[in-house]
Amino acid sequence: MDRRNFIGSCTAGAACISAAAAMPAFGADARPRTYARAVLVDERGDRLKASGLQPLTNYVFHYPYVATPVFLLDLQRPALPQSLTTQARDTYAWPGGVGRRRSLVAFSAICAHQLVYPTPQVSFISFRRTRATRGLQDGLIHCCAEHSQYDPARGAQVLSGPATQPLCAVLLEHDPKDDSLTAYGTLGGELFDDFFRKYEMKLSLDVGAKARNPVADRTTVQLLDTFCRNPIQC
Repeated sequence: MDRRNFIGSCTAGAACISAAAAMPAFGADARPRTYARAVLVDERGDRLKASGLQPLTNYVFHYPYVATPVFLLDLQRPALPQSLTTQARDTYAWPGGVGRRRSLVAFSAICAHQLVYPTPQVSFISFRRTRATRGLQDGLIHCCAEHSQYDPARGAQVLSGPATQPLCAVLLEHDPKDDSLTAYGTLGGELFDDFFRKYEMKLSLDVGAKARNPVADRTTVQLLDTFCRNPIQC
């Protein structure tokens, strides 16, 4: 290659690189985000036994922040790994369920559409063992606000409604020696910043200044029916 052609090739290559850098990065890999490890405990403060969870029943704990609720479910059957995509078109590999039957899953209980979440007063979002009025099938997480539905057996993939991405997964580690569970991170499209902005006033009243404090060491698991006085069934 002569000098003129060489310089032309370099110039064209630089232009292509600059143009590529200016474009949005679609299809990038969304990596797990690690938070402080927190052992799941029952209301007495003892380590929760995974085998003691009632199947197909709503449990709630808070992670990775004091005010951000999470659904914990035993689906009774293995939840297999899935390839999923966030609203930003980042792909990620959800690892599936944990536990002896790989049936235990956890997802942020903040709806990916209007950020609806369970509170001690009311919950418009929950897992439905049997289909809701507008349900496509049994065994979905259903939000009554705009009827978004997520399949917890497939990484909380959206099956119906206006939600544009799966619920953010909370990563769990199961210790077969003592049958305990530990939360250690999240995977997928986090909405925590939007959540805290939208509910700043309410969270300050309900939780106080500690709403955005990270959860560490341990987090208490409760039945949704115990945590919330009025779970809405739409």
